[in-house]
Amino acid sequence: MKRVLCILLASICLLSLCGCHGSAERHTFAVPDTFDESQTYEITFWAKNDTNLTQVAIYEQTIEEFEKIYPSIHVNLRLYTDYGRIYNDVITNIATDTTPNVCVTYPDHIATYLTGEGTVVPLDDLLHDKKYGLGGSEVRFDAPTAEEIVPQFLSECYVNGNCYALPFMRSTEACYVNKTYVEKLGYTLPEMLTWDFVWEVSEAAMATDADGNFLVNGQKVMIPFIYKSTDNMMISMLKQSNGGYSTASGEIEIFNDTTKEILYTIAEHAGTRAFSTFKISSYPANFLNAGQCIFAIDSTAGATWMGSDAPLVDISEDALIDFETVVMPIPQQDTEHPQMISQGPSVCIFNKEDSGEVLASWLFAQYLLTNDVQIAYSQTEGYVPVTHKAQNSAEYQDYLSREGENNELYYAIKLQAAKLLLNNTENTFVTPVFNGSASLRDAAGQLVESVTKSVRRKETVDEAYMEKLFADTTSLYRLDQITADGSGKVVLGEMPTASIVLLCSLGGIWICLGAYYLAESVKKRKK
Repeated sequence: MKRVLCILLASICLLSLCGCHGSAERHTFAVPDTFDESQTYEITFWAKNDTNLTQVAIYEQTIEEFEKIYPSIHVNLRLYTDYGRIYNDVITNIATDTTPNVCVTYPDHIATYLTGEGTVVPLDDLLHDKKYGLGGSEVRFDAPTAEEIVPQFLSECYVNGNCYALPFMRSTEACYVNKTYVEKLGYTLPEMLTWDFVWEVSEAAMATDADGNFLVNGQKVMIPFIYKSTDNMMISMLKQSNGGYSTASGEIEIFNDTTKEILYTIAEHAGTRAFSTFKISSYPANFLNAGQCIFAIDSTAGATWMGSDAPLVDISEDALIDFETVVMPIPQQDTEHPQMISQGPSVCIFNKEDSGEVLASWLFAQYLLTNDVQIAYSQTEGYVPVTHKAQNSAEYQDYLSREGENNELYYAIKLQAAKLLLNNTENTFVTPVFNGSASLRDAAGQLVESVTKSVRRKETVDEAYMEKLFADTTSLYRLDQITADGSGKVVLGEMPTASIVLLCSLGGIWICLGAYYLAESVKKRKK
């Protein structure tokens, strides 16, 4: 038992040390000369679904068609309700070497996966392999070439200079506007929204009658401006204002004067209840469709929930209000140079001992980029295909041309949302990706959430408040433990003193027990 205890404590020390530092170094994958189809490969595919049965059917159909092409490959589908759960399960499974083969995820998450040595397959060589690369000679389906992927979307899949994913679908954010109420308040929608315009109209909408009913809708409830993703809100406002967020190498810059000014503005309008967030109030679409919101900002992928005639709604039919919906880019600081975030799921492949299994996973990941899959999935929501091949196809162009033909496949708001991204691809941006970028993104949203909650509680938001908020947020998301080495690779900072003491203590115990075991062995030999 003493020997076992010594080994256990030694293992704990080694694991603790290994867990404190991660490696994002590239581990190349040697592409096999041939794909051995005499073997049977069983691969797992983890994907996200918002209870959209049409999407589930597309996944199932995709797998069925792929298995017809490659009978030796069997794909097991596992669906999740959100990307956060996929992320948590992958992190858990890395430790037990039970990761999926193919996973729908985000680059921020991949950067964390890479802290496990050799976990995610780098795709640089696979992309251009003559036999099995994108559109390769040995690929049995009509896959796009690397050049046919929208460059802006593919560039999002690079971490530390290497490609670790393929884009699957892309979206941006849109502002879904109740034009009827804007005009009722005496305003005319501009060609491009500005923050000043949205704030002004939102405050005007807070006027009430003697009974406490809001004049604009005659109801007791009105939240003129609701933002679904507050991390995107802060990131976008900083980008438009040329405020610091982070450097490409991963240095944290978000705690600056521009951020403070943004938060002061948010606090002003949150204090009057003209602004709120999804986490505080609920889905923007629910308030918009009930006539209780004027500016609802959400992903273009959520367009099927927006508007009086939306095919997907989460409120009762009798609560729906008839109004004219307009889909617009998010508010801008400079309307001549609009900037909006690019987002959407990508697909990564996890390393396995069998190179044939990895190649089978790569073939399936490629299949997700074929026109049939890209167009079918993009039609379910306001996503757009990630390849020029699919975007320019006759089938997709016909789909776009039939806007408003019905409220199911051709729902007008959904197609307008897709066109918004197609027309603004050049105006999209992404944030730097590094080990810790996911935490920084969460911190950005938390700043907005914290200020909004504080003013609702009648707390004073001043310079002292901001300093404490910055310090608390830094600590909560451990942003002070992330440092950049200047080469594009981000590593964890020095371990806290308590951790060092703990590890030293464990090491000391191990040494003492080892010495005790040796002493006992010597005594037995003397006897």
